[in-house]
Amino acid sequence: MLLDRFNRRINYLRISVTDRCNHNCVYCMPDAPFMHKSHGDILSYEQIESIAQAAAKMGIKKVRLTGGEPLVRKDVEQLVAKLAAIDGIDEVCMTTNGSLLADMAIKLKRSGLSRVNISIDSLDADKFGLLTGGGDLRQAIAGVDAAKKAELTPIKINMVILNDTTEKDIEKMQAFCDQNGLQLQKIMQFSLYDRADLSRRFKTQRPPKCIECNRLRLTADGYLKPCLFSDNEVKVDFDNIADSILKAVAKKPENGSSCRNRPMNQIGG
Repeated sequence: MLLDRFNRRINYLRISVTDRCNHNCVYCMPDAPFMHKSHGDILSYEQIESIAQAAAKMGIKKVRLTGGEPLVRKDVEQLVAKLAAIDGIDEVCMTTNGSLLADMAIKLKRSGLSRVNISIDSLDADKFGLLTGGGDLRQAIAGVDAAKKAELTPIKINMVILNDTTEKDIEKMQAFCDQNGLQLQKIMQFSLYDRADLSRRFKTQRPPKCIECNRLRLTADGYLKPCLFSDNEVKVDFDNIADSILKAVAKKPENGSSCRNRPMNQIGG
């Protein structure tokens, strides 16, 4: 069992498989010019598998694949199969924008993916396009339908509550979820730089309170990040992965305050 200094049980590993995305969401991608990691800097599926195997032996039970957008990485279903086969991992999940899910849902399910969270912040097609930098709402809805057919359930819809989100917007999304057997998960819009809550008008479910945090994050370029709101991170030593995990857990702060060394698309939320 993995326990941090504050007696929180760490049993959840979020894995960013890429910093690339086919959307350009206003709250995720950095404003400044941004260079993506080169192919040589990104962990291979075999390296990710090795880290997950070590983590499972230490008490990690749940793995979530994130990005960027995880479905833009080639043959990601092969990684799903590797992770699902690890003894001790009870659940392999994914957070996706859904735009590529229509063609991949069945394949992912057969590979061992348990369920998906799909990011949809608005059911207004024009607003959706603006928020995502050109995304097509129809593709996201098709992804939802495909996930339902593949039984990647329970399906959660991640809705970031933005400055201009209205009560009517939330009610419309809740009705959509109710009609389709989905769970609505409202995400606080926040700043990584000072953890400022930019959506305090409405109650949100994520991110969790620090006292409840049970997670580690693995970046696509091979760093273990113990807290979303911290610059602390540990480069994975493949000669002693378990020690890297212990060092990362030891660096987990009681309360996160600020992350300035990475943009959101490199962390995976």
